[in-house]
Amino acid sequence: MESKLFGRFAMQSAIASRSYYTSRIRKPSLYNKISPLGSPSTSVVPELEDWVYKGNKIRVAELQRIVRDLRKRRRFTQALEVSEWMNKNGVCIFSPTEHAVHLDLMGKVHGYTSAEGYFNSLKEEDKNNKTYGALLNCYTRQRQTEKALSHLQKMKELGLASSPLSYNDIMCLYTNIGQLEKVPEVLIEMKKNNVLPDNFSYRICINAFGARSDIDGIERTLKEMENQSHIDMDWNTYAVVADLYIKAGLQSKAIDALKKAEERLDKKDGIGYNFLISLYARLGDKSEVIRLWEREKIDCKRCLNRDFTTMLESLLRLGELDEAENIFKEWESSGNCYDPHIPDVVITGYSQKGLHEKAESMLKSLQKRGKATVSNSWSEVAGAYLRKGEMEKAYDCFKAALQAENEGWKPNPRVFSGIVSWLGDNGSVEEVEALVSSLRKLVPVNRRMYNALIKAYVRHEKEVDGLLDRMKKDNIDEDENTKEILDMRKP
Repeated sequence: MESKLFGRFAMQSAIASRSYYTSRIRKPSLYNKISPLGSPSTSVVPELEDWVYKGNKIRVAELQRIVRDLRKRRRFTQALEVSEWMNKNGVCIFSPTEHAVHLDLMGKVHGYTSAEGYFNSLKEEDKNNKTYGALLNCYTRQRQTEKALSHLQKMKELGLASSPLSYNDIMCLYTNIGQLEKVPEVLIEMKKNNVLPDNFSYRICINAFGARSDIDGIERTLKEMENQSHIDMDWNTYAVVADLYIKAGLQSKAIDALKKAEERLDKKDGIGYNFLISLYARLGDKSEVIRLWEREKIDCKRCLNRDFTTMLESLLRLGELDEAENIFKEWESSGNCYDPHIPDVVITGYSQKGLHEKAESMLKSLQKRGKATVSNSWSEVAGAYLRKGEMEKAYDCFKAALQAENEGWKPNPRVFSGIVSWLGDNGSVEEVEALVSSLRKLVPVNRRMYNALIKAYVRHEKEVDGLLDRMKKDNIDEDENTKEILDMRKP
């Protein structure tokens, strides 16, 4: 009871005193406590409670910053926890803006029905364009077409659909459900209702025309966009148009669009440079790829890992392995934090070009230096050895892929199927059992795996009854191949 009273007193004291103060000594912040809790399954509530229990100040601005940061990093469950904690403990009175953020988070974490319930519970004065818009976004995100259109109609009746955001949501909805022909109709309706389209509105429409291979529609929309006094043409739009031209095989038009994109590129916009480099690589233009990379290094001062990744992928697309090796060495000496996915780009490139021995040598060199490797790298090399028929090496590399255990990685079915079948013909029972056991953690067990196991058991003259029982429990029936293997048993 005493601890609860103390906690309540601490909370009230913290909320009552929200003043900022400065000190020569840098004090710990609540943001720095919560930000490192990267796993979505980790609750941030204990950190919030502990912060208050220890008598620290609660600052509304800092909590709002934490929510913004967690949303930006797609840690929606944790962001919702902070928002709920603020609301529950009376840290601040929620304005429609806070309600809209909370509603959006509820939709992302629990689905549109929870968001709908929260919206219906709001006071009438909190139901404005922000909260209505947030609920509309929940509907469109979950492709609830009827609800979204009905909700937008109500917004129009209440005079709350005066910004392009609501119409953009509907255009995204039509795009996502494949009703691309309706996207331009929404743009027309916007203008009819005196709602000025923004850059995003036009880009959605341009993409919809592109998906339908309607070049005239793309160019007509782009020209209209360029003639709007309220629109500030950006590199992104021209990059989108260039991408669509490349897909349509219109190389000269793509180059013209890329030049316009570069003219509007902020000198410090690394993401913009990455887009343009990738597009020039698709055009097969090595000189432009190199020129933009050199310009990016000068303008951005320091290249991030994502920039090196884009450049490596672009050079490998162009078949420039030597240039890619030079960029890789540049990355190694850049001082950037180590990311195993960067060497993976090079290793994949080697493997796809048939240089699997070089790829394996690179992996072993990384291991020798104590650097982490990813499962995909080893799997790519295993696949290359498999294609060459060098099965022992394929098997060894695939075992290394399984040992790397990268979260979310799924082995290539063609690679593991080939190795499993070969091992059934050549490996020991223990080896096949171990491989199937490891695969079972990543993919559903299948008949090919069981046939390999049965073959290994039969070859080594082991009893298969227990194995066949396991097969039945996994709801896998015997096929002709299974029966042929079983017929191999000695009488």
